[in-house]
Amino acid sequence: MQVLVLDTIHGGRAIAAAYAAAGASVDAVDVYRGTTPEEEDRAKRGQYDLVTAPVHLDPDYPLLLLQNAPVITHHEAVRRLLGDLLPHPMIEITGAQGKTTTAHALAHILFGPGILHTSAGTYLFPGKQFLEKMSITPGSVLPAAARARSAGGWLVAEESLGVTGAGDLAIITSGKDYRCANGKKSALAVKLASVRESPRVLLAPGIAAPGAGNAVHLDEVSRVSGRTCTITINGRDYRFENTLLLLDGYRTPLALAGAAAALLGYDPAALSTFPGIPGRMSVRVLGNVTVIDNSNSGTNAETTIEAARYARACTGKKELTLVIGQAESDGAVCEGFGEDGIARAIREIGPDTVIRVGGQPAPGSTVCASLFEAEKKALETTRAGAVVLAVKTWR
Repeated sequence: MQVLVLDTIHGGRAIAAAYAAAGASVDAVDVYRGTTPEEEDRAKRGQYDLVTAPVHLDPDYPLLLLQNAPVITHHEAVRRLLGDLLPHPMIEITGAQGKTTTAHALAHILFGPGILHTSAGTYLFPGKQFLEKMSITPGSVLPAAARARSAGGWLVAEESLGVTGAGDLAIITSGKDYRCANGKKSALAVKLASVRESPRVLLAPGIAAPGAGNAVHLDEVSRVSGRTCTITINGRDYRFENTLLLLDGYRTPLALAGAAAALLGYDPAALSTFPGIPGRMSVRVLGNVTVIDNSNSGTNAETTIEAARYARACTGKKELTLVIGQAESDGAVCEGFGEDGIARAIREIGPDTVIRVGGQPAPGSTVCASLFEAEKKALETTRAGAVVLAVKTWR
């Protein structure tokens, strides 16, 4: 079989290698950077039995228009390549927002060995041993699934712009839409099309899937009241409590993870002990001090104010140490945490102590060179209440 793989930088090389290992003759073309001119010339003249292209490729890309062979997406190619060699359960998660949080929360429930593959990294459970950091393109599902099979356990895989449909359950975490494929496709429509092969689908609120008999809508099976989430599946009620449910960014992901667990036959009660993800409102309790970690690349005044509000809700105390700013050496963050935003956050929060990372110190504040140094200083000087980490950094 002659196979043409378009796009080598978004998981295409893994797909091409898998087809070659299966005995196919493969040409792989870099359609974005132009680093494969010989392969592209060969593809213009060649005849193929199958073409696979990413869903985000412009449908009018010249090489696509030249081909008479069937064209499938990278997601579909991975589904075919996996065949019956699947870990169980295998859960695939896609969506414009909430994917990583949903994936980590679900992995927290599943027991025994397994692989968690997300944009934050690939981990081996139990123990959450970090293995490596791969992209969340569909091609990365191939090695993740192989690792899960080798471990004899489950796979939770975060994927961009859709799922392969090979798993036992597919989750779409958000109804938020945007244009892709040079503005010619709806990203949400692409994701909905990808779940058609999935045996069962779980949809976040606000997503309509007409005619999808395999779809479960989260707003029909779950409800959140304060810190309590109740999930009803097949006439049985499941409940868990977690202060993270007070936060907009965690409410839907935790409910999705709980509903997914119940659909797969697991009790979601373990979500009561889910601490969150480091840098995304995670909670640690160290004696009399509660640490809320909200230091990530998206940290700004609004998320910092929300983190402080959450910290006081967790502790029931007003006392709060705020670690805020941006390390000057952190060039990975494109948009800085400006002084105006920092000043507004400090003003609205009214912390007892301010520890700055980078920038100019506010009156009475301490300045540290890094988040690590600032956190250490905050824990040394805070006796009770909360420490909020709100440093803009890449994590």
